[in-house]
Amino acid sequence: MSTQELVIRVQEWLRAHEAEMLADFQTVLRFPSLEEPALPNAPFGQANRDALDFALGLAEKAGMPTRDMEGYCGYAEFGSGKGMVMTLGHLDVVPVGPGWKHEPFGAEIDGGYVYARGASDDKGPTVAMFYAARALKECWPDVPVRIRSVFGCNEESGFECIKHYMKTEEVPTLGVAPDAGWPCVHGEKGIADFLIARPKPEGDLTVLEMTGGQRPNIVIDSFVARVQVSAGYRAAFELAIGEAWDKNLSFDWEGDVCSIRGVGKAAHGAYPFGGDSAAIRVLRFLKEAAPLAQERDFDYMHMLTHIGGNGIGIAGSDEPSGPLTCNCGVVETRGNEVFFTLNVRYPVTFDGDDLRAKCEAFLAELPGDYRLVSMSDSKPLYFPLDHPLVKTIREVYEAETGEKKEPKTMGGGTYARAVPNCVAIGTGWEGDGPAHETDERMAISSFNKMAQIYGHLMVRLAQEAEKLA
Repeated sequence: MSTQELVIRVQEWLRAHEAEMLADFQTVLRFPSLEEPALPNAPFGQANRDALDFALGLAEKAGMPTRDMEGYCGYAEFGSGKGMVMTLGHLDVVPVGPGWKHEPFGAEIDGGYVYARGASDDKGPTVAMFYAARALKECWPDVPVRIRSVFGCNEESGFECIKHYMKTEEVPTLGVAPDAGWPCVHGEKGIADFLIARPKPEGDLTVLEMTGGQRPNIVIDSFVARVQVSAGYRAAFELAIGEAWDKNLSFDWEGDVCSIRGVGKAAHGAYPFGGDSAAIRVLRFLKEAAPLAQERDFDYMHMLTHIGGNGIGIAGSDEPSGPLTCNCGVVETRGNEVFFTLNVRYPVTFDGDDLRAKCEAFLAELPGDYRLVSMSDSKPLYFPLDHPLVKTIREVYEAETGEKKEPKTMGGGTYARAVPNCVAIGTGWEGDGPAHETDERMAISSFNKMAQIYGHLMVRLAQEAEKLA
């Protein structure tokens, strides 16, 4: 059977099963699969366990053997041969946050869109890719390689699922993670979380508490600072409040303690400029309202939140992937210190150890006893444009859409960076998403179109993997 005949059969099968595919998409969206405390055989909580059981159940009903990897993740596989094509999708989601107009786990359909947390990141693409694999099984019974569909449960907060997977499982011949932009992402920036601490500022303005942020990789949309104001500075501080221009701030007094609340807009931490940090708003006000003797204290805290990494001395850029970005994702007080968790996406040609050294040297020069408490580091991913995997994806995308589109690099991190021979591929189009924001959504038409492209891609990747095995 020719490639074209195979692709036509696969895509016809997918069109015939669109109603079933949509129903399964809605069902998996209704699992509130946020990371929760571990339970037996459910290291990321019961809701993630339930979502994984549902996904593996779909595979078993389709006649695919499955493996549950102690609740960290699971996979379904069919086919035979030395080569293996792997798809990696995730069932976990980021926290919801305020301001939703649709029930976050309701999977409501409105105006042709399915609304729910995880609709675009990453349950919709995961379901569409699974159905593409299922179509291949039905239409190409003697596929000459193995097709493995992996379902992860901890992509958003640590990749522990895939780390667990890679301890015992083989490397794929070729792999794709449906969790990025079209046609594919051939470079993912390095991802590092810097935990920085400093003593609470004391003086006419004494910081009692600062708190805000859901995760390092989400722009802070709500932030509160409680400061004790000396009697001698009260009048000047109230004048600063009266002159405050930022309407996203509110102020409440309880005795000599003022609570300053900021409201912002959440966004993916890889693109902090797409959100509006409530922490930056509050820290900026405190810098402007501080007495002269404490101005530098609050100025440097505000500087830490610079989205280019200037505030910790690591700003920079390269040609393949562009500038470093820095998202202040969590701020909290513990004991006598303020802790800042900065989620950094650094260029593909940079080195994480160099960034650590630069940060430590920069902090050592700051007044205020700043220190780098810890740093996690996930190294960059980079494939040249002429790599067979990248070339195949480009060809399929162009054949399906008629659009010539260059692969991208990005600041977001996907499973592709954790498994050799994998890249991340596109999900959705304009109007879908945005990931990590309120009222996340996926158009039904986009969902079906994705499945068609994925079906074509699975045929081509199986053929390429047979050649390479």
